[in-house]
Amino acid sequence: MSATPSSNSVVSVQGVRVAFGAVKALDGVDLDITSGEALGLVGHNGAGKSTLVNVINGLLTPHEGEIRYGTAATISGVSGARANGIRCVFQELSLCPNLTVAENTRVMHAQLSGFGWRKRAATLVGKTLDDIFPGHHIQADSAVGDLSIAERQMVEIAINFMAAPDRPRLVILDEPTSSLDAGLAEQLLAYVRRFVSEGGSVIFISHILGEILSTSSRIVVMKDGKIVADRPASEFSVRSLVETMGSVVKERAAGRERASRSEQAVTLSIPSAFGGIGFEARRGEIVGLAGLAGHGQTTMLLELFRKNCGNWLPTAESPVAFVAGDRSLNGTFPLWSILRNLTIGNLNALSHLAAIDRGKELALGEDWKQRMAIRTPDTANPILSLSGGNQQKVLFARALSTTAQAVLMDDPMRGVDIGTKQEVYATLRREADAGRTFVWYSTEMDEIQLCDRVYVFRDGAIVTELVGEAITEEAVLEASFTGEAA
Repeated sequence: MSATPSSNSVVSVQGVRVAFGAVKALDGVDLDITSGEALGLVGHNGAGKSTLVNVINGLLTPHEGEIRYGTAATISGVSGARANGIRCVFQELSLCPNLTVAENTRVMHAQLSGFGWRKRAATLVGKTLDDIFPGHHIQADSAVGDLSIAERQMVEIAINFMAAPDRPRLVILDEPTSSLDAGLAEQLLAYVRRFVSEGGSVIFISHILGEILSTSSRIVVMKDGKIVADRPASEFSVRSLVETMGSVVKERAAGRERASRSEQAVTLSIPSAFGGIGFEARRGEIVGLAGLAGHGQTTMLLELFRKNCGNWLPTAESPVAFVAGDRSLNGTFPLWSILRNLTIGNLNALSHLAAIDRGKELALGEDWKQRMAIRTPDTANPILSLSGGNQQKVLFARALSTTAQAVLMDDPMRGVDIGTKQEVYATLRREADAGRTFVWYSTEMDEIQLCDRVYVFRDGAIVTELVGEAITEEAVLEASFTGEAA
């Protein structure tokens, strides 16, 4: 597949290879991105998407091949990429939480200097936020650490689309809607289409394939470090896209044929939760928490965790495990190995005479590496050597390898590809059938519809309970906005 630069080429990748030890992250990739193009980039976690993005934005230097910006000679490094109008919105947000929105703007745009730079930065970022997310209510003098994760994502997106002083030529959006609700996501996608129609270019990475199909003009599919398909978006459907990625689409069953859990013992409960109806989860159930983002779902999970776990001394067998959604902030230990990240929740079982039994630890790590299909040749590798989806699998393995009979999950599949999701879904169902209880907050309706029972939140309280066939997108939305099930 040739990638000869055209006259309106923004970035040309030619014969690029990148290897991390024995792992070939990129294996001879050719790609040309032109002006006025929205390129959808899809593939399983670990397919090479992030590595390709980091080569284009200058964070990685390819071991073979070259990168050209426009028709100019190769310029390496982040400074060279930025000088040629390349900007990147990372899935793991890169803002400084102790600085204000305006101050973060200068971190990204050093040319905003001199007397009165804060005022100019505030004006620029405010105008861009207004353009992308009308009605956003974000103040430029607010500390980023005081913003919600959705607001932080909005700020990072706006900073990268800013004209400071020139508009970007190519913006790489890596899972840009992963923390946004449906309304904010649609505002962003509408702006992206407008940006592209005016001659800008975008690389769009998303696990939500509907967004890829509706926004992209061309779609590139990666697998095992190679491009396996490069065609106009109009030639793909969700099914064909998933099949090209190497997965089999699993149709959602028309009816739920699972046995009723009503006779099972209650594992977790909160009477009259937060002023609304009571919450309970029974043995073997997958219970969903739904509703608009930020309406109390995470608060409920934290309350359940505090109520069922000691605050001071760890018990020999904790009854509850927690899987965080923001893995970089609340999940992974970035300086540790994959193995240590996986086994940290199981120290009591692995200890003998106050020392960790190394043999038991290695055996546990290898067992759960196989069960969760964590894609790594060696669990001694650093956790950050894994793709985002495989890091999330490690967090699931950490929770599931314990004896905890209840697992709390705070939107853990955010930004994870469809193939990885299907593998995790199957594992969760097997564990539930064996008697484990899951309480699952998710912002994705497909995941909510996999649950046995769903509680819908509004204004910090549970406003309705949906069971079995009543769990539909229409019913959840109706309860989210009116407080009553459809």
